[in-house]
Amino acid sequence: MYTEEDYLMLSGIQHFAFCRRQWALIHIEQQWDDNYRTTAGELMHKKAHDEGSFEKRGDLLIVRGLRIASRELGLSGQCDVVEFRRDEKGIELFGYDGKWKPVPVEYKHGAPKENNVDELQLCAQAMCLEEMFQTYLSEGCLYYGENRRRSHVELTEVLREEVRKASKEMHDLFRRGYTPNVKPSKRCRACSLENLCVPKLQKAASVRSYIEQNMKADD
Repeated sequence: MYTEEDYLMLSGIQHFAFCRRQWALIHIEQQWDDNYRTTAGELMHKKAHDEGSFEKRGDLLIVRGLRIASRELGLSGQCDVVEFRRDEKGIELFGYDGKWKPVPVEYKHGAPKENNVDELQLCAQAMCLEEMFQTYLSEGCLYYGENRRRSHVELTEVLREEVRKASKEMHDLFRRGYTPNVKPSKRCRACSLENLCVPKLQKAASVRSYIEQNMKADD
């Protein structure tokens, strides 16, 4: 179990799953640089986050910007939206009759990805909600702005184990203050930190050889 002083940003699990070096540059070295994707995504999240707002539609209660945390994972953050659906097997909510089942809904600007980084972030949110409300969640939802569609995500044990492993590695790197090197790939071009990370340097045998190669290229 972690204490509040040890909590890391839950949203960082997506950065970590995408690239460990990107995560370390942001969350350990406090470096950041926006590109179109990050700016558009930030605008979408601001629209989704109306912190603390409640909206009731019959058997559906919508809560935006709900703050969440997990002592087991050592993560804290906010859910874009949590939908509480009336369900006899759900939980009790103060001020509302009946029982309710929480379902996290994460908003993403782009399209569904080939990897599972969004699913991991959603699963981490669900695991926080489970710990906070002492319940079990079988699914969550991802909403993508590009196709304006919602997809349901099954919160499998495989996905949960990936979240546990990632959070443990994140805490280990953060405690050591260590920024790992990674193998450059085509995804580097989509990273807002490409200019700060300088992935080409990691291919060079040394900084000196990298400089010499670029000096020759300029001749």
